[in-house]
Amino acid sequence: MPAPAPDTITPGLPPAAPAATPPPAPPPAPAVKPPGKSAADQLFAEGMTALQEGGYERALELYSGAWQAQPGHAGVVREFDGAVLALKKSGDAAYAQGKWEDAGKRWMATLRFIIHPAANPRSYPFTRSEVRAKVDSLTAALTEKALTEYRRGEVPAAIADWKTILSYDPGNEEAARSLRTAMTQLETLKKMPPGK
Repeated sequence: MPAPAPDTITPGLPPAAPAATPPPAPPPAPAVKPPGKSAADQLFAEGMTALQEGGYERALELYSGAWQAQPGHAGVVREFDGAVLALKKSGDAAYAQGKWEDAGKRWMATLRFIIHPAANPRSYPFTRSEVRAKVDSLTAALTEKALTEYRRGEVPAAIADWKTILSYDPGNEEAARSLRTAMTQLETLKKMPPGK
């Protein structure tokens, strides 16, 4: 007996229901992102990393950025003074090791950050004028050394000392003027024939 045609209804049996299609799957839920850090918090976190790596000036720059994004940032309030103290102390250590350029740069940075709104200089074991006096004393000593070298004809050594001053105090006009004079002198000496 042949199979009944699909459209044929077999007596006694209900018609076949069409194959059910599953309902469409709901669209995937968007990934839930954890709440992001604010710009201030991100800068502060980078500052903490820099501080742990001994980059005191960099840490203070990042803290300043966090403060600018969010004045009164609690983390900056908590950490700023410690970073200023560490920066000044690292300048003292560089000076003790004869690293004049590093000492000058760190002291100058200390002078810059000691007046930041997040700083509390009244709690520091030094004053701004004391740090300024250290910079001035270093500059005076390097200037005297450079002049002595220049008078002895040790022009390259004198140039190096004036460049050191300008590395931490680019606005020092006396050092800049002396450096220009010494550079001109050096060029003149190079052009002279040997034995003169």
